[in-house]
Amino acid sequence: MDHYNRELIANLHPADWVNPTPAQRYNLVVIGAGTAGLVTAAGAGLLGAKVALVEKHLMGGDCTNVGCVPSKAMIRSARVAGEIRRAKHYGINVPGEVTVDFSTVMERLRRVRTEISPNDSATRFQQEFGVDVFFGEARFSGSDTVEVAGQTLRFKKAAIATGSSPLHLPIEGLEEAGYLTNENRCFSLTEKPDRLAVIG
Repeated sequence: MDHYNRELIANLHPADWVNPTPAQRYNLVVIGAGTAGLVTAAGAGLLGAKVALVEKHLMGGDCTNVGCVPSKAMIRSARVAGEIRRAKHYGINVPGEVTVDFSTVMERLRRVRTEISPNDSATRFQQEFGVDVFFGEARFSGSDTVEVAGQTLRFKKAAIATGSSPLHLPIEGLEEAGYLTNENRCFSLTEKPDRLAVIG
């Protein structure tokens, strides 16, 4: 794990985080701190509601960690390389062949993701929006209660914003061959794969 990933995790799921003492009752409990959950929690908090936000992994969800931000960072690098390759069409001569340093592209991806991560940080949501942030898996224990890491959160309303996960296809030999998804090693690669087939 490089220093960018360490800083990302420090922002989005701090190792020393202590879940707060639950309020007597929350106006809103939001389960999932991806884009939908963050916007819901921040909006309600800014309007004065007492809000609890529960995340079992990293704040920011797919968008910050394994979706929008890292994929767009890769796309940007690819577009720049493409523009340089087509420069002659615009009357610009670039000597030599355009080469891509894959490890630098991936390092930039991790840097960009880390630079954005304070926007989704647990500390920011607690300090700026007045949201109680809990790390752990949420389980409904009643019509107005959720259990998180041994604590009971009572609420008036709940929003489930848990997102989605990639489908693991039942293709014979796929497990043995090894495969990448946006949620596993895809955005942590440091060497370009010799070959890549994309499904989906």
